[in-house]
Amino acid sequence: MTHDRAAGLAECARALAHGEVSARELVERALTRIEATQHSLNAFRVVRAEAALSEADAADRELAAGVRRPLLGVPVAVKDDMDVAGEPTAFGCRGVFPPEAEDGEAVRRLRAAGAIVIGKTNTCELGQWPFTEGPAFGATRNPWHAEHTPGGSSGGSAAAVAAGLVPAALGSDGAGSVRIPASWTHLIGIKPQRGRISTWPRAESFQGITVNGTLARTVADAALLLDAASGNHDGDLHRPPALRVSEAAGREPGRLRIALSLKPPFTALPAPLDPVVRARVVALAERLAALGHTVEEAEPRYGQIGLTFIPRATAGIAERVRDLPHPHLLDRRTLGAARLGRLLGGAPLRVARRAEASLHRRIGALFDTYDVLLAPTTAAPPPRIGSMADLSGLGTDRAMIAACPYAWPWNILGWPGVNVPAGFVDGGLPVGAQLLGPANSEPLLVSLAAQLEADQRWHEHWPPHGAPADSPAV
Repeated sequence: MTHDRAAGLAECARALAHGEVSARELVERALTRIEATQHSLNAFRVVRAEAALSEADAADRELAAGVRRPLLGVPVAVKDDMDVAGEPTAFGCRGVFPPEAEDGEAVRRLRAAGAIVIGKTNTCELGQWPFTEGPAFGATRNPWHAEHTPGGSSGGSAAAVAAGLVPAALGSDGAGSVRIPASWTHLIGIKPQRGRISTWPRAESFQGITVNGTLARTVADAALLLDAASGNHDGDLHRPPALRVSEAAGREPGRLRIALSLKPPFTALPAPLDPVVRARVVALAERLAALGHTVEEAEPRYGQIGLTFIPRATAGIAERVRDLPHPHLLDRRTLGAARLGRLLGGAPLRVARRAEASLHRRIGALFDTYDVLLAPTTAAPPPRIGSMADLSGLGTDRAMIAACPYAWPWNILGWPGVNVPAGFVDGGLPVGAQLLGPANSEPLLVSLAAQLEADQRWHEHWPPHGAPADSPAV
């Protein structure tokens, strides 16, 4: 097993079960990689060094006793919007936060599968933006190009996995926050069906638009982590039927009808698709056709779906701001979004939520003809660090919509999507494409993504500098 970069999730679990490596060795190697890159990549807000080593020793004792669990002894990371007992949950914000008394349900399930949470990864303030920067922790950088963002808001998790610090990580996705950083760091990013991975201690997150998802270098690893984290707490509002998604990574998808959509959904601001990104997505569509699928250009009937997103997103921010211990330390853009959320949190929010059923019917009609929708994940390559940091609220919205107009509708719908790498542009910047499906279609999407992965061999490409020591300090 490699020492300078993490082996895959499934490979780590296999090697542990066969006694080829100890959990303590894996955790020590991960801690060494994190320490070596923290000044440059800055992927982690919290590193649980002492606790993780203690948990690794306990895992080794279980392994020696013949205990077997899916991820027993494997180090993973989680985004800093998820509660880990004994650690603060700052969610990208400034200030001192108390340690949490209990694990959130997703973390509890990871631990039940045997995983060791080695740390909590950086995210922008309350997960609002497609970059991972802020005065609370500095800037998290892209392992492929240190002058560029890894995306957001799960940028710390993406950077940690792309650089090989950990084999896989959890993130969350409220408007593309798993899929966008996955696309900009050459990873698989699974946004599952709403409720597939619990958001407890919140019955739902950001008025139902935010779900927890997985980031990994391979489809099989992303699906394995998804299965380990999946399941519900009794208090969850959304409880989809149980699925074993990882099994689909080893199945052929069959011949599918795939709709290629290149037009962004309705936005009030311009969002042109960069020609270099378009070319990479079209090339992926051509590969799908060469693999035997029928691929045709077709557009979902999105209508003015954006009008239902804003009340839900801003009301969700208002709820989070209300619960914070230090609201006076928040970014002015966060406070502005919270003010808007309080204004829209009554009748507009109720109307927006009621509209979801009709959106399911109208947009879901596409799947009467097609099995899967293929679309760009972003309209542009990853921006430079700092390019959005000092913008006004409207300026930030303009920049976000211009770069990332494609991902958020699936958050309104609550349906699954998988980012797959689509190649490199502009001197080596990664971009991605989304495989999107109707409710509970994770197995189909994972099967198709695995077929593409076998053809494209994305996971064989590593960043040129997994630990870019010559990059600027944060």
